[in-house]
Amino acid sequence: MRVAETRAVNRALRKAYGIGLCSVEELGWVSEPVKSQGPARNSNGSHTSNGSNGSPTRLRDQLCLLIRQYNLDPNLVKAYAADFCGTESLKGASRELVESFISHISSSAKEDINGLICKLNSYSHPVEEVKQ
Repeated sequence: MRVAETRAVNRALRKAYGIGLCSVEELGWVSEPVKSQGPARNSNGSHTSNGSNGSPTRLRDQLCLLIRQYNLDPNLVKAYAADFCGTESLKGASRELVESFISHISSSAKEDINGLICKLNSYSHPVEEVKQ
């Protein structure tokens, strides 16, 4: 199976089961992010702008990498991100707000991972006990 097919299968399985984590292989990154040499070009010479050329420019990929690196709960991170950005969901936030959140969560994880985990846990919904 080719690498692109493997990525597509992994992505489809992740979506089917609601898993928010990305593998490093799917991101196309090695241990150190590859510096972009400039805009990618298609075989016909036109520029591509989807950010899927392996460069660390896609915000979703950066967030997935942070979640994986610090072993964070993706659902709690999404809830925190929406609150941080002042939107109902992360999809409604501007690129600048998401960039700011990624920068914030990255520095928070480096400085005080336990504090960040406590903050994330405040976004979990407690399960109500059923009275008998």
